[in-house]
Amino acid sequence: MKWEGNRQSDNVEDRRSGGSGGGGGRKIGIGSVVIALVASYFFGVNPMTVLNILSGGEPATQVSSAPAQRPPADDRMASFVSTVLADTEDVWKQVFTQAGGTYQEPKLILFRGSTATACGQGQAAMGPFYCPADRKVYIDLGFYETLQNRLGAPGDFAQAYVIAHEVGHHVQNLLGITDKMDQMRGQVSEVAYNGLSVRLELQADCFAGVWANHAQASRQLLEAGDVEEAMNAAAKIGDDALQRAGGGQVVPDSFTHGSSAQRQRWFDIGLQNGSVKRCDTFSARQL
Repeated sequence: MKWEGNRQSDNVEDRRSGGSGGGGGRKIGIGSVVIALVASYFFGVNPMTVLNILSGGEPATQVSSAPAQRPPADDRMASFVSTVLADTEDVWKQVFTQAGGTYQEPKLILFRGSTATACGQGQAAMGPFYCPADRKVYIDLGFYETLQNRLGAPGDFAQAYVIAHEVGHHVQNLLGITDKMDQMRGQVSEVAYNGLSVRLELQADCFAGVWANHAQASRQLLEAGDVEEAMNAAAKIGDDALQRAGGGQVVPDSFTHGSSAQRQRWFDIGLQNGSVKRCDTFSARQL
C-alpha cells in the first residue's frame, strides 16, 4: 500500500502514555486478546453491542479527559493509522459533498489496555471499535500484532481495512442507520436482531470497499497483493471462522458480523462499485 508521504489526519489522539486514557480498567495481555476475539466480538464491534458490553448494560456516560495529545512524529505505526484516517476523510468528504451533504470527521483514539469512552470503559480485548455516542474510533495498536501473528492476516492493507471498517460505522451513524438499529433493540427477537447486526456489519465492510475504490481512483494507493490482504482478513474474522477457531460449533443464528464469505463479498461489492447505494445490505435478499 502506497501511504508514506501522504497527508496525515489531525484527528488522532494518543492516550498511550497513560496520562490521558481516562480509564482505570484492567490491562489485558495479547494472549487474552486472542481468546476474547475468538470468543466474542472481534473487530468491527456492533455499536449497540459496544454500548452494552463496555458500560455493563448501563446508559452511555459523558467522558472528560486531558487535552488531546498528538502521536510522536517518529512513530511509524501511528503515522500509518493517521495517514489511512486522512484518506478516509478525503474520500467520505467527497462522497457526502456529491450527495449534497457534509461529512463530519470522526476522531481516532490510540490507547493501551483500556480507556474511557462515552460508551463506557473500552478494553483492548474488544478489538478496534467505534463509539457512536462520542463519534470516535478506538484502537489498541497491539491488535495489529494479533491480526498478523495470531490470526494469520498480515499486511498494511489488511490493517487499513480495519480502520476503514470502523469509519464505515461512523458513516452509518451520520446517515442515521445506527439510530434505526438501536430502536430495534428489544422490539425483535435475539435471533432477528443478530440478523440485523450482521447486515450492519456487512454494510460497514462494503463501506470499507467504497473507500478503497475511491482512494485507488484518486491516489492509486493499491499495490500488488493489497486486495488479497484485505480479503484474507475478511475471511479470518468471519463469525464461522472465529467459531471454528474457538473450537466450537458453527451456529449461524448466533452470527453478529457475518460469515467469512459474506464479509469478503460485501467488501468486494464496495471495492468494485464505489457506490454507497450498492451497500444497502438491509434490502438485499442475498447476503
